[in-house]
Amino acid sequence: MTDSTRDIHPITDSHCHLDFPDFDGELPDVIARAQAAGVTRMVTICTKLKNEPAVRAIAEAHAPVFYAAGTHPMSVATEPMASYDDLMALTKHPKMVGIGETGLDYHYTADSAEAQQASLRTHIAASRDSGLPLIIHARDADDDMARILREEHANGAYPCVMHCFSSTQALGRAALDLGFYLSMSGITAFPKSQDLRDIFADAPLDRILVETDSPYLAPPPHRGKRNEPAFTAHTARRGAETFGIDYASFAAQTQANFDRLFTKAAQYQDAA
Repeated sequence: MTDSTRDIHPITDSHCHLDFPDFDGELPDVIARAQAAGVTRMVTICTKLKNEPAVRAIAEAHAPVFYAAGTHPMSVATEPMASYDDLMALTKHPKMVGIGETGLDYHYTADSAEAQQASLRTHIAASRDSGLPLIIHARDADDDMARILREEHANGAYPCVMHCFSSTQALGRAALDLGFYLSMSGITAFPKSQDLRDIFADAPLDRILVETDSPYLAPPPHRGKRNEPAFTAHTARRGAETFGIDYASFAAQTQANFDRLFTKAAQYQDAA
């Protein structure tokens, strides 16, 4: 048995974008490679509600794939505002397991900050009332993000993951203090990301997920190439090193964490 086959353990890619054109015509092979790498489940994310039917169809066609839906903050200014009723209607699908991605992005789209904040609060309401986890994108908006998450949590608890977390320690701590989860992407495996790894190392291990955000942010040894769910394993191996535990233990813990947060996906799998 080779080292690579001996070191395969079940993990979940909690955030990918399988509907993006980067994967056109290749989805069966991409999903097969993910499963061969130990990726037992993938959550593919709808970033514009007009694309929800196509994203849903991917989840319906492939047993390991679940999906989430929302309006990405960078699209808020150009897409119809997602309503509470829109989001709640989508949650009725058995494989729709999360709300988002939503959030705040002031890096490229600060001019739509007010609309982004309104959209975020709508998504939070849908998460709170459906019980499905909120999936947060945050970039260059840490103060407003922490403030809104706290304000809304005071109005009623909701589950949440800070997807592809690469923000400040202060925002990470604010999220953890609210009971939220932090997700490790390929960025955490980049050689120059030690400060980010230190933030994760200080977080509770039972609050950590892993993801690819594919087709973006491929971890070494694939950096600069198209990312895909199979590469979750590379990020997870680096995550195990960050927490100072063996890969099998880290993979098992992230699986348990995913099941605890994404309860609908866990229950679906249990019933399958």
